[in-house]
Amino acid sequence: MSDLVNLNGQVLPGDAPVITLKNRAFHFGDGLFESMRVVDGHACFLDAHWARLTTGAALLRIDLPTNLDRSSFERYISELVQRSGLANARCRFTLYRDSDGYYRPSGNTGGFTFELAPVTEPTYTLNTNGALVDIWPEMRKPVNELSRHKTLNCQYYVMASLWAQQRGLDDCMLQNDRGNIIESSSGNLFIVSNGVLYTPSLTDGCVGGVMRAQVINLAIANGIKVYECSLNPQNLLAADELFFTNAVQGLQWAGTYRTKRYAHRMSGVLTELLAASVRVSST
Repeated sequence: MSDLVNLNGQVLPGDAPVITLKNRAFHFGDGLFESMRVVDGHACFLDAHWARLTTGAALLRIDLPTNLDRSSFERYISELVQRSGLANARCRFTLYRDSDGYYRPSGNTGGFTFELAPVTEPTYTLNTNGALVDIWPEMRKPVNELSRHKTLNCQYYVMASLWAQQRGLDDCMLQNDRGNIIESSSGNLFIVSNGVLYTPSLTDGCVGGVMRAQVINLAIANGIKVYECSLNPQNLLAADELFFTNAVQGLQWAGTYRTKRYAHRMSGVLTELLAASVRVSST
């Protein structure tokens, strides 16, 4: 049975309601989430996801429930994978403040869900055709402590995705309130210039992506220079490559930004290194 969900530690059918309309995730977007990749039955980079989850929960002042720790976090995913039969999947974890109240909650204890959705590729794979992308001009993301966390308020990314869709684009890039390029509508952003990797700094307001950190570490371990810095539209035009990263898809290269065309040599090398590291960690 593939359609299952874990609600607060209990596995339930996923084709029926499991939360009520009073849930604060629905009413106020009061919580955060993690999107993880399951490869050959194993969830990837769980330590990094758990670290980001606990840091975000502390920032939002949500207390982790007593039945959720690092060990049970992994165990719940493994149980859902086994019972659903989805050995290669996207796993979404949602943490919400499980209490009554309006803007001011009556309590701070968290509730949680795990969900699985199948993916077609058995491991991280680079896209065959380069994405067609542009810069989203309509709104800019503010820089603050919430910027780097995956909170349940994803309105910027939804609006950016709709803008890209309406223009026949595969993705688009967001700017912060200073005009710097910080990320795409679906992940972190890297450019390659003369064999060197550049990615926006967390201080510019991009999400602190798990895959972003993995790519940086893989690059450094393999002798590739990486710099975290502010990027602007002119940097995009001068770059040799442009690619996006997230924990589910890995690396996705952009082929075209306006009149600029990109190669994908570095993103291909890094994808191979990523897939190899996942194979090693799962054995």
